[in-house]
Amino acid sequence: MKIYDKQRSRFEARASVLKALAHPTRLFMIEELAKKSYCVCELTEMVGLDISTVSKHLSILKNAGLVNVEKKGKQVFYSLRMRCALNFLDCVEAVLREQAQDRMDAIQ
Repeated sequence: MKIYDKQRSRFEARASVLKALAHPTRLFMIEELAKKSYCVCELTEMVGLDISTVSKHLSILKNAGLVNVEKKGKQVFYSLRMRCALNFLDCVEAVLREQAQDRMDAIQ
């Protein structure tokens, strides 16, 4: 048995979390939820999409274990559960800066 085969389920689990992050709207939500909790209606207004689309995005983030959900009366509030996701996004930003610098160096 190959080493990869033994570890495949772990890599698949990691990929599912990365897939949950792999959408601009969900990345925006992660950054906003890092600041404070928001109800679905507030997030809907912020992103300018219909409530069912926003709820679907939030469901993906919830199923990946990235956000918490709390019901208060008729409203549903979301908060960032895994703040370490911000560290990953910082790493992505560092990659983007390096790519931009590489392009600038190639021009000069």
